[in-house]
Amino acid sequence: MPEFFNQLMDELYLILTFISQGTAVAWQAVVDFAREWMSVLLEFAFYYPLFMAYLWMIGACIYYFHWERNNRFNHENPPQLRDYPPVSILVPCHNEGRDVEETIEYLLRQHYPNFEIIAIDDGSRDDTLEILQAQARQHSRLRVIHLEQNQGKAVALNTGALYSGNEFLICIDGDALLAPHATTWIMQHLLSGPRVAAVTGNPRIRTRSTLLGKIQVGEFSAIIGLIKRAQRVYGRVFTVSGVVAGFRKSALHRVGFWSNDMVTDDIDISWKLQLDHWDIRFEPNALCWILMPETLRGLWRQRLRWAQGGAEVLLRYSKRLGLWRSRRMWGIYVEYLSSVFWSYTMIMILLLWTLGWFFDLPKELNIPTLIPSWGGVLLGATCLLQFAVSLIIDSRYEKNIGKTYYWMIWYPLIYWLINVLTTAVGLIKAVFKKRHTRAIWVSPDRGVR
Repeated sequence: MPEFFNQLMDELYLILTFISQGTAVAWQAVVDFAREWMSVLLEFAFYYPLFMAYLWMIGACIYYFHWERNNRFNHENPPQLRDYPPVSILVPCHNEGRDVEETIEYLLRQHYPNFEIIAIDDGSRDDTLEILQAQARQHSRLRVIHLEQNQGKAVALNTGALYSGNEFLICIDGDALLAPHATTWIMQHLLSGPRVAAVTGNPRIRTRSTLLGKIQVGEFSAIIGLIKRAQRVYGRVFTVSGVVAGFRKSALHRVGFWSNDMVTDDIDISWKLQLDHWDIRFEPNALCWILMPETLRGLWRQRLRWAQGGAEVLLRYSKRLGLWRSRRMWGIYVEYLSSVFWSYTMIMILLLWTLGWFFDLPKELNIPTLIPSWGGVLLGATCLLQFAVSLIIDSRYEKNIGKTYYWMIWYPLIYWLINVLTTAVGLIKAVFKKRHTRAIWVSPDRGVR
């Protein structure tokens, strides 16, 4: 028995020695990797947002000087079209009883001679259906479709599109207010050429009662508006706006309409159309006033859904992006991959910085500060410059928008952190999501009113 015990102890000693040596080797490998790559990762984390900010500013300025600056028309004075074909305005609704009546009333004021409104109630549990039916009895332009169960926005859109007999569709959310001339501005692009499949409008924020709401006003100009303009310059856009977009039905038919298993139907349909070589335009004069979250919880849920939707699209269509015929999408593809890699790099830096407060890390892994002194000034100045450029461009679409500039200094602190974390979490959720699971409605935070 003692012999067996001694043998067992010897084996345990060898195992522990092996583990300790292996741990030391693994740790040394981490240190060696850090020594070689940490400086590169730190430089990437710092220079990536700078590079993208100037890329977007330059692209947006090119778009502005080429298409916007000398345009004698504006959102209240659209150009005359050579033809006014019939248009169906699709309004998918789920628990929109608080807002849908106002949405429909605004749609009825469209300055377009030939349009109908198709509202699709997708299993609402409130009084949405009753409100829509009451409005339909008063207005002959409005038709209502009722789906018994909550089947998701994509199913509602597909139902409305198939129910419509028109070639051109405009889709808006059930809580949005479409500007009176938006239909004309969208149709100008759809009539300009047979390869134009979709036109994304220009969402403007209605909810601005809190700091988050005020910051989002600037964000939709400085980030979303700037990005769409820049992406149009290099040929492809990441996504149409889910809250306001126009479509050519024949193009939708070719790609199988909206996918009912994708968290973000707007990103998915944008990639499907562009991978099928259709063109997507951006029209800043097609204004649509929208509601947005004004709480951190609501903002987190919204951005996580956006991040997961982008990751789902990336995973689903990655094989097709490697083909030469998909080369016009490579810019969008690289831009998105870079943003995901930057998010994980920032998380790694944040973790090392936090650990440094509690442990003595090797010099190579030590992050003494998150923003170097001169770099912080440059990054802050670039951020403010980006907001200034975008607000100047967007001032022709919204009066007194410059007042939001004061609040933009808070944007990096709040939104960068949320976007970094949601990008990382969204990718994980997309990887482990069950395939072909239907994406159903989840009522969002619509702000403080």
